[in-house]
Amino acid sequence: MTEKKVPFSKEQIEEIIKKFPTPFHIYDEKAIVENAKRFKKAFEWAPNFKNYFAVKALPNPAIVKLLKNEGFGADCSSMAELLICDMVGITGDDIMFTSNETPEEEYQKAMEQKAVINLDDITHIDFLEKCAGLPETICFRYNPGPLKGGNDIIGKPEDAKYGLTKTQMIEAYKIMKSKGVKKFGMHTMVASNELNVDYFVETAVILFEMAAEIATEVGINLDFINLGGGIGIPYKPEQDEVNLEELGSKIKAKYDEILSSKGFQPEIYFECGRMITGPYGYLVTKAIHTKSIYKEYIGVDASMANLMRPGMYGSYHHVTVLGKENAEPVFTYDVVGSLCENCDKFAVDRKLPKIEIDDVLAIHDTGAHGHSMGFNYNGKLRSAELLLKADGTAEMIRRAETYEDLFATLKF
Repeated sequence: MTEKKVPFSKEQIEEIIKKFPTPFHIYDEKAIVENAKRFKKAFEWAPNFKNYFAVKALPNPAIVKLLKNEGFGADCSSMAELLICDMVGITGDDIMFTSNETPEEEYQKAMEQKAVINLDDITHIDFLEKCAGLPETICFRYNPGPLKGGNDIIGKPEDAKYGLTKTQMIEAYKIMKSKGVKKFGMHTMVASNELNVDYFVETAVILFEMAAEIATEVGINLDFINLGGGIGIPYKPEQDEVNLEELGSKIKAKYDEILSSKGFQPEIYFECGRMITGPYGYLVTKAIHTKSIYKEYIGVDASMANLMRPGMYGSYHHVTVLGKENAEPVFTYDVVGSLCENCDKFAVDRKLPKIEIDDVLAIHDTGAHGHSMGFNYNGKLRSAELLLKADGTAEMIRRAETYEDLFATLKF
């Protein structure tokens, strides 16, 4: 079970709303830092362990810098994410550039930053060499196909557009070795928002065994293995969070058995985003309408444009009505936004305390793939992002969009 509590009181939020109108996303700085430290500690046994924060989860320079200060690198998949690294001073092998169907200019930018380039396809070897040259370090993304089951978000590996087959991996390393590349890494990412510890242990075993096979087949020892991301968070109260200490211990046992015992000591990386910041973000919104027809509706001033996961995936996000945390949840509501789409719902048939106009709702677990997946359908403006400081004050780390921003690209 996971206790779903907010790190602020109704009175605190009401003071913040006076300065920053709803809706907005707010992130708990202290909790994010503590969680980052815990993740590092669980893998302190691993040689030069590093988590490359998946910038796509929460692409805000203030957050990326906060995690840089904790020793995290940045996992990037686009030009914008590489540019955020420039903003906060992340360079070189603290950037892992993992992209697919990559344009020339993005490879060129990653090479300029001396980032670690993680290629998604064997044909990208020639493409990279022609458009940007080859780096001294190269990584390949492995798609294990039927060796590994996927999950709902990414799907089965053999149906996914990502990565190289086993045969292609062996050939790719041989090609890069012949071209004079000096350092090598391997990566995979086969699930998203997975809560089963053993799932990740199984993935590690596949990569560790593959590393040993590459050493035999190609004659290179991998310098690092990136176990990917995908560690999930308990969106529902009845779910348990991933036990990071158990995860670290189980992967260490397999590392020692498969690699260390044979003289291999590759560095171990992850690229987690969601489990670092996800539980510590909240979409704060205000009830502005009630509606009674065939169902009971609460209309709020946020919409799917602020948080698309429930509408896109049918995902559960817990809802707290501030000031009524201890009230009996005896009313059944759909909590909805104003988009011209019937899937614009944050909660469906949800048991909640009685909600009245101007009540403030906190929608949990929006610290990853929340604001970052926002959009402007119906001309909705993207909201502000705030950082909740340890003293209870809020710092704006992204201002809300204006109509001037929205229409700026039309004024040419």
